[in-house]
Amino acid sequence: MRPETPHDETVPHSHPDPSVDPHAPLADGGRALRVGIGGPVGSGKTALVAALCRALGDELRLAVVTNDIYTTEDADFLKRNGVLAPERIRAVETGCCPHTAIRDDISANLDAIEDLEDALGPLDLMLVESGGDNLTATFSKGLIDYQIFVVDVAGGDKVPRKGGPGVTTADLLVINKTDLAPMVGADLSVMDRDARARRGTLPTIFLSIAEDRQAQPVADWIRHLVGHRRPGQVTVG
Repeated sequence: MRPETPHDETVPHSHPDPSVDPHAPLADGGRALRVGIGGPVGSGKTALVAALCRALGDELRLAVVTNDIYTTEDADFLKRNGVLAPERIRAVETGCCPHTAIRDDISANLDAIEDLEDALGPLDLMLVESGGDNLTATFSKGLIDYQIFVVDVAGGDKVPRKGGPGVTTADLLVINKTDLAPMVGADLSVMDRDARARRGTLPTIFLSIAEDRQAQPVADWIRHLVGHRRPGQVTVG
């Protein structure tokens, strides 16, 4: 077993460099920036969406689309916890593998986004949460502009080196539940090393949403994207 990581040990981060943006600014500044959030079941996708709503809901015009196969569970969770006004949340029941609705046939998600935009008016940010999937899950660029992929420490420190398009190509990799590392014998430094090896210069953030209820490093990453895309246009909703 690898040595346990002390609970109070500094967690490694590979933060994005605000001076380096692999994406050109989008020409269409008239619509919301769309950020997809994907990852395996139980990794903390919905918790991350909730945290981002808490962090950004008062400063950005924000809405959320969630995906579940047969239920509206994730949307219901967000509404129950009051992280965003209920009218700003839409649920898509995919009825199929989650990656189908975010990559192969994105029409239901596009319809949900358009419904929100029609109902709410101009938005700064649209979060699209995928249903729980595996390491191959990626979003169509026809649906989102940037992708966040969430994995968790409880899955073992081997997850980043397993790779897969979700880990290797996402614009931001979030490794969640760092507070559990001592309990599961996961070595965060190994995960950091392997993430860097798999992702090159693409950023990785280590996070415990249980301890950081606003996921501040991820919120800051999104703030940078919105500000870069629509300079001077970030407004309070």
